[in-house]
Amino acid sequence: MMCLFLRLAAVLAAVALFPAAALAMDASADTPPAHDIRVRIVPQERTLEGRDTITMASNQAQALLLSARFRVTSLLIDGKLSWPDVSVRNGLQRIRLPPARTVTLQWSGELAALDTAMDHRATLTANAPVSGSAGTYLPAGSGWYPAVAGRLETYRVAIALPAGQRGLVPGRLLQEQETAEGYEARYEFGRPAEGIALMAGPYRVEERQILTQAGSAVRLRTWFHAQIAPLAGGYLDSVKDYLDLYERKIGAYPFTEFSIVSSPTPTGFGMPTLTYLGIDVLKLPFIRTTSLGHEVLHNWWGNGVYPDFARGNWSEGLTTFMADYAYRERDGVQAASAMRLGWLRDYASMPPGDDLPLSRFTSRTHGASQIVGYHKSAMLFLMLRDWIGEAAFDAGLQRFWREQQFRVAGWTQLRMAFETASGNDLKSFFAQWTDRPGAPELRIADARAERDGPGWRVSVTLAQGARPWPMSVPLTLRTAGGEFVSRVRLERARETFVIDAAEEPLGVALDADFRVFRQLNAGEAPPILRAVMLAREVAMQLVTSDAQVRSAAQALAGEILEQPPRQLKAGGNAGVGTLLVIGLHADVDNWLASEGLPVRPASVAATRGSAQVWTLQGGAVRKAATIALISAADAKALAALMRPLPHYGQQSYVVFEGARMLERGTWPGQPQVWSLARP
Repeated sequence: MMCLFLRLAAVLAAVALFPAAALAMDASADTPPAHDIRVRIVPQERTLEGRDTITMASNQAQALLLSARFRVTSLLIDGKLSWPDVSVRNGLQRIRLPPARTVTLQWSGELAALDTAMDHRATLTANAPVSGSAGTYLPAGSGWYPAVAGRLETYRVAIALPAGQRGLVPGRLLQEQETAEGYEARYEFGRPAEGIALMAGPYRVEERQILTQAGSAVRLRTWFHAQIAPLAGGYLDSVKDYLDLYERKIGAYPFTEFSIVSSPTPTGFGMPTLTYLGIDVLKLPFIRTTSLGHEVLHNWWGNGVYPDFARGNWSEGLTTFMADYAYRERDGVQAASAMRLGWLRDYASMPPGDDLPLSRFTSRTHGASQIVGYHKSAMLFLMLRDWIGEAAFDAGLQRFWREQQFRVAGWTQLRMAFETASGNDLKSFFAQWTDRPGAPELRIADARAERDGPGWRVSVTLAQGARPWPMSVPLTLRTAGGEFVSRVRLERARETFVIDAAEEPLGVALDADFRVFRQLNAGEAPPILRAVMLAREVAMQLVTSDAQVRSAAQALAGEILEQPPRQLKAGGNAGVGTLLVIGLHADVDNWLASEGLPVRPASVAATRGSAQVWTLQGGAVRKAATIALISAADAKALAALMRPLPHYGQQSYVVFEGARMLERGTWPGQPQVWSLARP
């Protein structure tokens, strides 16, 4: 996970939990296994006791997966006491079963300790069932209950907790009661599900019953820790708006509840009927207008239609396109264009070897997988909408939803829905953008203008790599009377297109609005911090002799870089591709002067804030493709960057006062423009 984003909202907006991603789910059986679970948890003691009666749909041999931290205390197979046939691998017990109709298993054990100091990067890979007085989180893939291997499942779950604790699982609340002795609740999920997650904590619950735009009765709830309980009303208002929005766009909301649940750790997970977000995240004022809508939408894409992980997870890209990107479109054309440019800059910063086709993306584990599985995928849907039109695109989404609810579906089913809606053959489009890694490298090879009667005739030659990417390319023709966009269909490695213009042409720009997923050239993509953060090989130079500063710098580098850096001695630069320089203000300025590199820009002046971070191109002077510099007033100022700096990878520069961001920005880029103006 962890991706280094522009801001924490972007981190969370992009995260959804698909617990069965590592399993090949079998959707062939009409009736999935059904669980009837009773579980008692004592968070203060971190203990769990459970009993599960599983009704099998078919009389076939199965296997159950249960965490190795638990002890099986009883196993009944079709009512007969049995000795479990167990093997252990990767922390999971695999309990092999003979053909049976009912299996009843009892288990108990100790949960891992809740670590509230865990950062957002660690939460993405942590999969242990954890508990403590501040909260309990049992991920679906953690083996906290005996899941039927490789199968979708339905379930009923009864939860028992001590007084002062409340808990839930995704699904419909059937019954709950709270007494001096404790809390009990029963939930059911009657649709085929990918797994069961459980959350508990010292929650204050606020509820609202609503009628959605489509006429569905939905119970909305917030499960908030005391310190954020006053925020409940605003969050409930926002959820209602998002449900109405996506019902109009896709179809009726598929569940009877939606809950926002606070977490004592910086999580950002979306599950059927709920989202699980960190307390500090929920405090942020922009979450209601960004990440929250993304998580609500996952109830259609990802938790309402399940991705076929064996053939690629399409749901993250579609949700990013219909939520994060759609909100930018709502803000205006400039905001949407800036997001597209940010995605392309991220891709330009990604090490080439980290790329992979969308058909192999399953879930986000680091920055590179985020760029492909979320951003490239979102751009695919943008290009598809541009190609078939908004009306056909929306009709295709609605058809896909009607046909695939609570089923496992892949890119093929998506393609077929859009083909039916648009009447177009989209096989080559989807095959290219989902099965092929990389991106086209487009350039204007030549452009000429000549008189053609009363108007003008412009010939534009486009070139790309030897193995071409067929695509629709927007060309912006700038004339004395204004500018207009003409789309051309590029099929080969080099083609010439003719555009007619009534006014004298002054220039032609290639994809000036960044609507094609492609490799940006150097002028279009000045360096951003992510180019250093994601680099496979980074050299680090500490330009200070202060022991405390050096220690703080080492710790900071470990937090922001995907790979451990190689330490350079003073003056060493041979073979350096990417360089991170850290030191005190005067030391960094002296280093720049000694290397013959440009002085720090005014936007990152040493007098502004306690620390400044910026990028520059090494060029011929310094043998480094990209250099990131971190200049700080003292060791304390460096240490203050540990938490905030990883979220600003999309920036070219950031200024901090302590941990507070004062200013950020990207160095301006220039689109590819071929001048046609006469001398």
